[in-house]
Formats: sequence, structure tokens, C-alpha cells
Amino acid sequence: MRNLQITLTAIALTLAAGAARAEEGMWTYDNFPIARANATLGTNIDQAWLDKVRLSSVKFGGCSAGLVSGEGLVMTNNHCVATCVANLSTQATNFAETGFTPRSREEELKCPGGSAEILTQITDVTERMHAAGAGLEGQAFTRARDAEAGKIEQEACGGAADKRCQVVSLYRGGQFKLYTYKKFSDVRLAWAPEDRAATFGGDLDNFSFPRFAIDAAFIRLYENGQPAVTPTHFTWNADKPVEGTPVFVTGSPGATQRLLTQDQLMTVRDVVLPMDQLIASELRGRLIRYSEEGERQAFEAMDPIVGLENTYKRGLGRMRALTDPSFMAMKAEQEADFRSRAGAVDGDPWTALSAIQPVVRENYAAMALLEGGTGMGTTPVAGGSQLFSWARTLVRGAQERGKPSAERLPEFADSRLAAVQSGLFAERPVYPELEQVRMEWWLSKTREWLTVDDPRVRGLLGDESPEQLSARLIEGTTLADPAVRKALWEGGLAAVEASSDPLIQYLLSIQDETRAVRADWEARVDAPTARASEQLAKARFQAYGDSVYPDATGTLRLTYGKIEGSDVPGQRWGAFTTFDGLWDRATGAAPFDVAPKLLAARDRIPAGTVLNMAVSSDTIGGSSGSPVVNEKGEILGANFDSTVLTQRNAYGYDRNTNRSVIVTTGAVTAALRDVYGMDHLVRELGVAR
Repeated sequence: MRNLQITLTAIALTLAAGAARAEEGMWTYDNFPIARANATLGTNIDQAWLDKVRLSSVKFGGCSAGLVSGEGLVMTNNHCVATCVANLSTQATNFAETGFTPRSREEELKCPGGSAEILTQITDVTERMHAAGAGLEGQAFTRARDAEAGKIEQEACGGAADKRCQVVSLYRGGQFKLYTYKKFSDVRLAWAPEDRAATFGGDLDNFSFPRFAIDAAFIRLYENGQPAVTPTHFTWNADKPVEGTPVFVTGSPGATQRLLTQDQLMTVRDVVLPMDQLIASELRGRLIRYSEEGERQAFEAMDPIVGLENTYKRGLGRMRALTDPSFMAMKAEQEADFRSRAGAVDGDPWTALSAIQPVVRENYAAMALLEGGTGMGTTPVAGGSQLFSWARTLVRGAQERGKPSAERLPEFADSRLAAVQSGLFAERPVYPELEQVRMEWWLSKTREWLTVDDPRVRGLLGDESPEQLSARLIEGTTLADPAVRKALWEGGLAAVEASSDPLIQYLLSIQDETRAVRADWEARVDAPTARASEQLAKARFQAYGDSVYPDATGTLRLTYGKIEGSDVPGQRWGAFTTFDGLWDRATGAAPFDVAPKLLAARDRIPAGTVLNMAVSSDTIGGSSGSPVVNEKGEILGANFDSTVLTQRNAYGYDRNTNRSVIVTTGAVTAALRDVYGMDHLVRELGVAR
């Protein structure tokens, strides 16, 4: 521990200037430090290289991915296609157990509701966004900003079905950029291994290294019923990786909170993470209990349990970071240096943000449970119930679409309705008993956290218990039928209000309570936080210039590092694992049982083939599926995990402990060729048999 403290203290001194050092930084493509990266790594990339990598990078749902052929073939992680696999599976034909191995493109299946995007353009719209909120306070400020963002998006994309425009806030309001994407609404599953091959080691190995997982899959982008033409793509390189090789990781990391003040981090530590962790652990327990009731229940709960386990372990790593005195000392020293360099700042944003924290602490539970969208935590509204989500979209969509676009909730602006409809109309399987478990959990937890006497709780439950209410709503709803959802959406407010569906009527009945919570949060938390954060951003630019990178926001970023192991307390290991190590680690008992098809192919796979590797790149949740490429633009693998110590990456980068876990292209090639008989994909990748 003492060695680790010394290391962190040294890092604190190194990073005290606030400018990014070494491999630190999830950089936007319009401000990537080319010269610094080349000097650090000994590479020779240029703007043309950046453009090719950007246009080869794909955002797929909440994951990242990369184009690997001229015919729309994309590699991502198996866990990134898990929902697609689950939606395409039945108990009788469970592709999670067997793997999905189509013998031709004609057998590739469409992922329900799936879409993918490629970033084509970045435009600065900071002046327009700052002007929109000038002189306004509270909810008027947030709504004016939201309206201007919707207007900008509509001007740029209009009603184009093959484009998506998004105004992105960077540096917590210091900059605003318009991101324009090429959108693909027809995404088909092209290959996925057996789930046991991708999740070998289960939760015990999760967020750790060494790893022995083929966490990879392929999807294909389609246009007009045909594979998309994608001449710009990564070149497949299945050669054995070499330790010390410089690499770049391109993807869409979900969210970091590195620019938060110390007072804001204390709120995350004391309020947000404890609640999220307690709630996630109980929901996980309920789903596990449900899965033990039978084979059907186990099939239905498999995917959500895995997601919750990831959420919980990620939160655990972040909690450890915020309770680590050495790590927090580093953060405090960085803030002190910033304040000394910034000098006098208009409005004293540090004091303003400090004054907001009591409001956040008091209202976080209500906002998280009733509305979500805090930008801080992970608590799922209604326990993640799909039926509840559809009902809320139908009710709010009907209420909002009668207003001018600029006056609506931002998610229902004209520029975003196409995406809303796509998700609403998608044909997805729904499991009523699982939905009831989720709803029952949410109602009981909301009553517990807000207390029985809270008038909002009385509005949610009326005279019913969580068990009675969830059963009545889920058993009576017809929203599992996409035709019903489509008719209600197209019928507008009149159709929604006239509906006899109990879930629709329930959502109508709780709008006053839930909208009030949101309006209060926007006025007393979002708006003043945005104002103060904008002031901090201006001070940061003045102090450090463009050597500062923004927090991750779920948009495309580029980071870099080297292939290497780790040698700090808690994680000492080399850079690689091999198939030979997989066979040695296998016990035959879960979770260390090898997938049947993979085990059967043991003699066909060269034992020394590198399966997984560790990289010192700067990544976070959302980076799953991110292509790992060399300076030639060749893809060497895909990021699929990181270590528990790396979870502190949400708040600050530590080069010594930060390691991303990568499934190699060599391992994927071996799986395609030697295990699953996917010869047509091997040929498409340009690999000699």
C-alpha cells in the first residue's frame, strides 16, 4: 500500500499543472494532440490517419465498434450484442447457448430496434448555445438551451432518415459542438460465439486480468436491404501482438466526472454511489431469485443479471477510488493548482457549486427513482421495465408533440422523434413475469427511500401494495404488441387519454408528481450547475489552453497507450493470455467451464495464440467494443473490459493502474476459422486459410 501511495503522490505532482500527460485523455477528434501522441509513442500519425480512423469507428447502442470490411462488416463485443441475441432467441433456439453462426449473409438476422452510427462532421456551435441562455436563470435557462440545441439539430439534419444530429456539451458547458452522424437503422447479427466462450470466468473474472474470453461478435450494416458499401474501414491484422507496441483506442466512452469539483465528488461519494450500489445489489438479488424458479426464468433473466453485475462492480471500483486518501489527495492538489492559476473568476463558481450540493443531496433519490436522467448515477427507473418505458414514451410523447418543438421536453424535439419512434416500434420480446419483478422492486424501493408519508409515494401507490399494483399493471397491459404502441403513438393525445390500458392510465396519473420532480431539479440543480461549470470551463481554458481534454460524454473519442502488463499492488501480471492458459484455467465447473464448441476445437487451435491482452489506454464504460489499432490503421483487437482499479478512471487517470482488457484479432480469427466454421467471414476479412 505504501508503494501505491508513493506512486499516486508522484502522479499528483506530475498532473498538478492540470494539463494531460503521457497517455492521459479521451480526446475529441477535432482537438487530438497529434504531436504529443507521436512524441510519446514514437509513431507518425497525421490528420489523414485521424480521418480514416474516425470514419471507420462505429457507435452501436451504448457500445463502440469498428468497420472491418468494405461491405458493412463491423466488429464489436459479444456482450454488446447480448440484447440482440436475447431478442432473436427462444427457449427452444437459444443462440446464447449455441452461438449464432449463419452460413451466409442471407441468414444474418436483423437486431430489433438496433441502429449504428458513424461520425461524419463536427461543427462548433458554442456561440449560439451560450447566447441562447444569456440573462436567464433556473428552468428558463435549461429550456432555452434545450430549445436552441433542438433547433440546431433540426437545421442540420431535418427529417433525413439516414442522418442524426446531436448538440454535445463539452467541458461541462464550456464548448458545444454539433456532431453529425451517418445513421444505419438496419443492423444485422453476423456472428456471435457461445456465451460461455465470451464470458469464461463469469463474475469472478469480470473486471480483472488475466482473462480468457472471446468477447467478440460481428454485426453488418445494411442500406436499402443490401450490405452497406463502406470503402473506409480498418485493415484486419491477425498477427501475434508484440508487447510495447503503441496502440490507439477509438470509441464512445460513456461518462467521466474528472472535471467535478471536490464538493461535487463528495456528493457522488456520500450520496450517489451508496444509493446506486444498495439498489443495484437488491435488484440483482431479486432477479437471481427469479432465475432460480425454472429454465424459462433463467433464460429471461440472464442478460439483465449480467448487466447489473457489471454495474455493481463498476460502482464498487469507483467507491474505492473516492474513499482512497491518496487518490483524493491527488484530486485535491489538482483543484488547488487550478484555483491558483485561474485567479479571480467571475461569480466564484466553486462557491456556487458548493451551495448546490445540499439541494442535490436532498433530492437525488427522488430524481433518480422517479425520473432518471441525473447524469450522476445508474439507478434504473421502474427497474428497467421495458413496458413502463414504452408507456412513459407514449404518454409524454402525446403530451409534448402538441407543443411547438422549442417548448417540448428535449427528448421529444422534432430532431429526435425519429429515434424515439424507432425504439418504440421495434419488435422485442417481453417477459411479463420479469417485468412484474422489475416494477414491484421499483415501487417498493421508491416507497422505502422516499418514505411512506411522502405525497409522491401516495400518488404512485394509491391504496395498493407494490405487489398488487405491479401485478395489475403488467397483467392488464397490451403494450407488448408493437401494433398497439404504433396505434397509440399515431393517435396522439386523444388516443392515449382514451386508452383503457392500465399502464397507460397509470402513467397519465403520475405525470404531475414526476414532472414536478424533474422541473425542480432542472431549476435548482441543472441550471445553476451549468452556469457555474461554464465559468469554470472558461477559467480552465485561460489557465491551460487546449491541453485540457473534456469529460467523456458518450461521443467518439480517441486515446492511446501501449500493450503492456501491470506491476502495482493488487494487479501484477504480464501483457498476454493464450488459449493454452485457457485450457489450464478450465475446471469443467461453472464459471470455469469451457463452451462446448470451443472445447471440441481445442486440438485445432494453436495453443500459443494470444487470446487477450492488456493496454495502458484511457478508457471507461461505453468503451466496450472500441477498436484497438496501430499506426498503420490496422485493427489488433477490441476493448471489452478493464480492471477494478481502473474504475477510478471515472474521476482521474492513473497510468500505473489503468489497464484496458482487449480480445485480439488473432483470437477472433481462430474462433471463426477453427471453432465456428465461419469461412465466409474469414475470407471477407482477408485472412488466408
